[in-house]
Amino acid sequence: MQSFPINFAALAVAAVSKTVIGMIWFAPATFGSRWIRYVQCDPEELKRGLPKALLADVIANFVMAYVLVHAAHYAGAANAGQGAAVGFFNWLGFVAVATLFSVTFEKRPLGLWVINNGFHLVGLVIMGIIVTVWK
Repeated sequence: MQSFPINFAALAVAAVSKTVIGMIWFAPATFGSRWIRYVQCDPEELKRGLPKALLADVIANFVMAYVLVHAAHYAGAANAGQGAAVGFFNWLGFVAVATLFSVTFEKRPLGLWVINNGFHLVGLVIMGIIVTVWK
């Protein structure tokens, strides 16, 4: 694998920004109430597990940003539009198609897939822009 300098501050900001997007996306005022109905979980139980879930989310988002910076580098992305495209195509090729099985085989509601994947789409596009522009 080709070695190149990585801006770890950009990775951290990208990871935290996706977590913040998730906090907004899944808030009750946006898609949170509908998401809770789809997954049929207790809101109080969710609140109790939130600290552990947020820590896992930030770590996972950091890994995602690390992989995305490599994808942006190998794609030759040099500006915000190209970074957004890298985020979009990584979402389309790896997240959207992989999670579609939850609808087709697990018989989960399409609305749940749309909410979850909308979050990942927006998050990956923003992360792609951050890791591409902030070198």
